[in-house]
Amino acid sequence: MNKGYILGIDQSTSGSKALIVNSEGQIIYKNSKEHKQYYPSNDWVEHDPIEIYENIKQLINEAIDTAPVKIGEIKALSITNQRETVVIWDKDTGEPVYNAIVWQCRRTTKMCEQFKNEGYEDLVKSKTGLTIDPYFSASKAKWILDNVEGAKEKAIQGKLLLGTIDSWIIWQLTNGEVHATDVTNASRTLLYNIHNLKWDEELLEVFDIPYAMLPKVKNCDDIYGETKDHNLSLNVPISGVIGDSQGALFGQRCFEKGMAKATFGTGTSLLVHTDHLVEANNGLVTSVAWGCQGKVNYALEGIIRATGDVINWLYKDLELFKDFDEAEELAKTLPNNQGVYLVPAFVGLGAPYWSPNTKAAIIGMSRATGKAHIIRAGLESIAYQVKDIIQLMEEKGGLKIKTLQVDGGATSNQFLVQFIADILGINVTASNTAELSSMGSVYLGGLGVGIWDSIDDISELSQSNKSYLAEMSEEVRLKFYQQWKEAVNSVLVEDNTVMSH
Repeated sequence: MNKGYILGIDQSTSGSKALIVNSEGQIIYKNSKEHKQYYPSNDWVEHDPIEIYENIKQLINEAIDTAPVKIGEIKALSITNQRETVVIWDKDTGEPVYNAIVWQCRRTTKMCEQFKNEGYEDLVKSKTGLTIDPYFSASKAKWILDNVEGAKEKAIQGKLLLGTIDSWIIWQLTNGEVHATDVTNASRTLLYNIHNLKWDEELLEVFDIPYAMLPKVKNCDDIYGETKDHNLSLNVPISGVIGDSQGALFGQRCFEKGMAKATFGTGTSLLVHTDHLVEANNGLVTSVAWGCQGKVNYALEGIIRATGDVINWLYKDLELFKDFDEAEELAKTLPNNQGVYLVPAFVGLGAPYWSPNTKAAIIGMSRATGKAHIIRAGLESIAYQVKDIIQLMEEKGGLKIKTLQVDGGATSNQFLVQFIADILGINVTASNTAELSSMGSVYLGGLGVGIWDSIDDISELSQSNKSYLAEMSEEVRLKFYQQWKEAVNSVLVEDNTVMSH
C-alpha cells in the first residue's frame, strides 16, 4: 500500500458530490451540489450538461481549497455516474447540441416498441444482455439525432461526439483531448457487445448511430488521461471510472462470485457478481460488473420497483407513524405478520411476475388488524421481493448467493434488515457508509495509480458494517414465503383478467 489520496466525483441524478479518500479507505472530506431537473413534457427528464460540469469544477476547486490535504498528495481523480443518461456535443465548440436526456426519461417508449415490433429484441438481448427499453441509452441518442436540426448531418460528418455522463466529464476535464468511457457504462447503452467487448456495428446500424461519434472503451482502472482544464488547479491522472450501481457492487467489496448487493432507494437495484457472463432471463439483465487488472467481470441485475417507496407511502400518505423509529417499534410489537401481506404493486409488478396491470393490495386482514400489522406487512414486502429476485438469480443463473450487502436509506431499519436475513437464510451486512458508488470508483482509481496493489489490499481495509445472521427456522421461512406467493397470486393480473390459482 502506498500513501496518497484520491479525489472522487460522484455525478448522480439529483446532484454531484466530491470526496477525498485516504489510503486507509477513509473519507476525510466531502461536499455536494444539486443541479436543476428539467421536465419539458410529460415523462420527459433532462439535465443541463454544462451546469453539471460547472458544478463539478466548483466542487473540485472547493475540495482543493478546504480539505486538509496538500495538492501534491492527491494521486488521481475517479468518477462514478448516473448510468444511461446521454449527451451529444459538438467536437469543435464543446457545446451540447441538446440537454442530456436522463435515464428516467420515457420519451422513446413508442420508438422502442417499434424496434420490438420489427423483431430486434432477440438480437439486442443476445449481444448486450439487455432488453430494448427507453431506460437504456441508444434510443435517447437516436432521438437527439432525429429531432435536433442539423444533428444527423453533423454526426455523419464526424463533427459530433456521443457519450454517457462519464464521457462528457472526462472530455471536459482533459480539455477535449480524451473521448472515452468505461466498460460498465458502455454495457448499458444497447450498442456494446458484452461478449467480444466492442461497439457493435450491427446494433449501430439498427439505431442509426455513426460509429465515429462513440468514445473509446477502457477498463475501470485504466488511466484515462490527465486533468487539463485551466480553470482547475488540479493536474492528476483520471482513473477509476464506473457506473454508479456497479460502483456500489465494487464499493461493497463483492469481489467473489455469488456475492450480491442491494441498494435501497425508491426501488432497489440488486446486483450479483457472476464472474463470467451468465445469460439473463425472466426480466433479469446481464451487465459488465467492472473491468479491472486486465479482466472483465460480469453481473446479473434485477430491479425491484417499490421498496423504499412502500415505507414512504405508509409514512406520508397513510400517516401510520410519526417517524421511522416508531415504524420499527410498532412492527416489533407483533410476534409475526398474523397472515397480513402487502403486495406493493403501485406501478405493477416486475420480475419475476411481469404484470404491469396488477394493483397494490393488502391481503389477509381481519377485524383485529391494526396499523402495526400493515406497517409490518409493508416492511416484510420489501424482503419478499428481494427473495423473489435472489431466487430467480439462483434458478436462472446457476448461482448460489453467498452473502448480501445492503445499503441505502431503508437499511437503517434493523427489523427490515433482520427479516431480509431470515427470509433469505443467509448473512446480510448493512453498510454504514452512504458513499458506496464513490468508494467503488475510488478503490478502482487507487488500483490504477498504485495506492493499492491488489483487490486483496482493498479487502483488508477496515469498514464500518453491521452484520445480521439468519435466525428463522427453515420450516417457518418456507411457510411465510409460500404465503407471500399465495398473496401475490391472488391479485396477479394477466391480460386484464385475474389469474386462477
